Amino acid sequence: MQREQRHWISKNNMRTLDLPPPFRLVVLRELGDAFDHARAHASDLGAGTLVLVGRFDLAEFAVVLEPEEPLASARRVFYVCMVALGDALAARAPPEKPIVIEWPDAIYVDRGLIGGGRLAWPDHADEHKSPDWLVFGAAIRVVSPGPQEAGLHPFSTALAEESFGDVSAEQLVEGFARHLMVAVDRWQEDGFASIAREYISKLQPEHGARHDIGENGDLAVRRAGGPVEHRLLLPVLKMPSWLDPRTGGPPL
Repeated sequence: MQREQRHWISKNNMRTLDLPPPFRLVVLRELGDAFDHARAHASDLGAGTLVLVGRFDLAEFAVVLEPEEPLASARRVFYVCMVALGDALAARAPPEKPIVIEWPDAIYVDRGLIGGGRLAWPDHADEHKSPDWLVFGAAIRVVSPGPQEAGLHPFSTALAEESFGDVSAEQLVEGFARHLMVAVDRWQEDGFASIAREYISKLQPEHGARHDIGENGDLAVRRAGGPVEHRLLLPVLKMPSWLDPRTGGPPL
């Protein structure tokens, strides 16, 4: 517990974000880990807690959720959060800047990896019961590091390099929170099918393919005259495709 406390920013230094209710903000120092912190303290933090790491190069954050449906289907909230993240980026993007999700968790801007999302749930949770919590975490590279490290990974990029202007990590997180509220309301009012359509519209197009998301979150890919391809969500969520553990975000 003492080690965790050293990563907290004191209230006097806590930055202010314009978050809609019911979000509550927790800010960690630069060496903190929003995703790990939210997972470790999810039961105490409660639904709507948004954990932000005070980094200038990454928008690194996590949000605690408390679904009311069985875990097997509740994991679909991952798609809700990815839609919100994609919309938050699109709202800040230059006109016609392509923003694409590579199923299920990586986000590309103009073919450059910008970051992605991930999901956690309690260990040993029953697939057929509502989990005590879920945690969605994300990291989006805002600016590249110093010139001595930039460009080491040619397929990665940063918002600043893609003409997003002076958008900050805080602004992106504020946008995510607002878009998440809209997406959750849409799910509750119109059902998950509306979220699935929105998420699928953000995927890289596959010629001749039609995508559907099942009740357990698996992706079905149908092509004329061919067998249905089933892409399983659970194994991929356990190993985020975009995450570089060394940086806490996408590879440099």
